[in-house]
Amino acid sequence: MKATKGKLTDVSVADAKGRKAEGTLSPDGRTWQTSWGLTPGATYTVTAHGDGGKKGTVTSTFTTLAAKRKLESGLAPLNGEPVGVGIPIQLMLSRDVATKAGKQAVERSLELRTSTPVTGAWYWISDREVDFRPKEYWPSGTKVKLVAHLSGVKAGTGLYGVKDRTLAFTIGAKHYTRIDAETHEAKVYKEGRLVRTLPVSLGRPGDDSYTGIMIAQEKDAHIIMDSATTGDPGAYKIPTDWNVRMTYSGTFVHAAPWSTGAQGNANVSHGCVNAAPSDAKWFFDFTNRGDIIEVTGTSRKLRFGNGPTPWAKSWEDWLQGSALGQPVTTAPLT
Repeated sequence: MKATKGKLTDVSVADAKGRKAEGTLSPDGRTWQTSWGLTPGATYTVTAHGDGGKKGTVTSTFTTLAAKRKLESGLAPLNGEPVGVGIPIQLMLSRDVATKAGKQAVERSLELRTSTPVTGAWYWISDREVDFRPKEYWPSGTKVKLVAHLSGVKAGTGLYGVKDRTLAFTIGAKHYTRIDAETHEAKVYKEGRLVRTLPVSLGRPGDDSYTGIMIAQEKDAHIIMDSATTGDPGAYKIPTDWNVRMTYSGTFVHAAPWSTGAQGNANVSHGCVNAAPSDAKWFFDFTNRGDIIEVTGTSRKLRFGNGPTPWAKSWEDWLQGSALGQPVTTAPLT
């Protein structure tokens, strides 16, 4: 909005439900501009106050163009979920954002605020997913708020975001588990202090576990491990308890009462990390999604993209996945 005579002193732009758009008045009082996009196909009322020698108020309405193609979205982790220091923020999109300009527009719409300053970057996992991770792990206790101002964002030809998204969560204590395939032990740390050592058994030769820095991706108290899901139907179909997932391809820490004799001595599993039932139950209860789990001592390297695996890339490589090509320093949480 622009004043042709005099100066603007205040401008309000509100939709049919009375929700006001954020905006900024220029220092000279001549123009007012929205901070973020406006919802496609919505009607807005503009109320402008000015002083051009005589004070006055002007009101008008307008309707934005409807989107030919709608871009919907979803966010993870869950709103309010307690999470670990390795958790990425995941923005999932309903359609491909195929161009660099579209990706840049999406990134610019993502407003990230934290109680402790954090530097990180967005990385395009695919044309339908962009993730944020800090340069280092999240500081314990950090409160995080993301507002995805996607309404009105042009992400492609005729493709516009139609709804803003908000996400808030808190980072828990730093839990870091180191699992060594050579010593057959899992050492579990909380804020740098060793709290428990678990005898474990990892993947046998030919079914080696992955070496790399992973996160606890999800937890499930009871599932059925079926080799058909890994392309080897009939090899096994076993109910398991206290499962903490580490990869999409099916690597878990879980209870394995059948291998307690090997735990701490030999690697005999099909690739998972086997633990005694009492140890697995303790680890399941202790662990939050996003906790760091590092496996060492195997010949099989973790593949980036095998689930949320933000720490499988160096910071330099991660930064290259940003369409804007630059780090993000979070704004203060208000």
